Amino acid sequence: MRNLYVVIAFFLGSISFALGQNLAYLPEPTYKEGEKLTYKLRYGVISAATGTLKVEKSKLRFSNPNAFHLSAFGQTSGAFSVFYTVKNQYDSYIDGDTYLPYLYTEDIHEGSYTRREYATFDHINKKVSGRKGTFKSKTGQFFDLLSAYYFSRNLDLSSVKKGETFKITYFLNDEVAQLGVKYIGIEKIKTSLGTLECLKFSPEISPGRIFKKDSQLFLWVTNDGNRIPVKAQVEILIGSVTMELTQASGLKHKLGERVSYSK
Repeated sequence: MRNLYVVIAFFLGSISFALGQNLAYLPEPTYKEGEKLTYKLRYGVISAATGTLKVEKSKLRFSNPNAFHLSAFGQTSGAFSVFYTVKNQYDSYIDGDTYLPYLYTEDIHEGSYTRREYATFDHINKKVSGRKGTFKSKTGQFFDLLSAYYFSRNLDLSSVKKGETFKITYFLNDEVAQLGVKYIGIEKIKTSLGTLECLKFSPEISPGRIFKKDSQLFLWVTNDGNRIPVKAQVEILIGSVTMELTQASGLKHKLGERVSYSK
């Protein structure tokens, strides 16, 4: 069962997809202040966890007064909380024009394991300073876990073709690393909020004590003005784990409404 809890923590901590380095992005964000997304995570047919993402105007002041406060909270639910508790809080403060992060914090509680992070970003000098030191990036366009998700929603995908893979640089767990994702294509899927046309992606995962050798993680993102993930699914050694959007409020566009940058 421990492996399952690791997967739950993985989903709650990475409700995002990743594309490439120094990529072009949309001039206006696909989200607005007041957006709130709620997800549930299932192990097979069993409800295992919930997650919430919010966008607010930053109360902290940075060089650009146009800054957003992004937050994510995930926790185990139901019977899973009796055996193992996950309560993770992530916060990121980003530039409202470039979507690059200024500040990132996390407060992790997974069973007996706890972790806190406070990291500041210096994109000019390509470095991030965290609780355990300063870490260098090869590119000035790099992110924390949460800002990577929101930046990805604002990528210019007009030239992306089926089968192409891109990478994004991010800071997590005292390391600057890269994550790749393959664009699969467009697919309509049924969700609790209706049938939606989505962009389908496959982020990289490594086989081991959680995933099968041939396991693939799939992510479906709305092909509309909001670009919000509505479903993610991956097979593990025993069974499968699925994340689904259950509620969406404060959206900038009507859910499913195509705009100029839709594929």
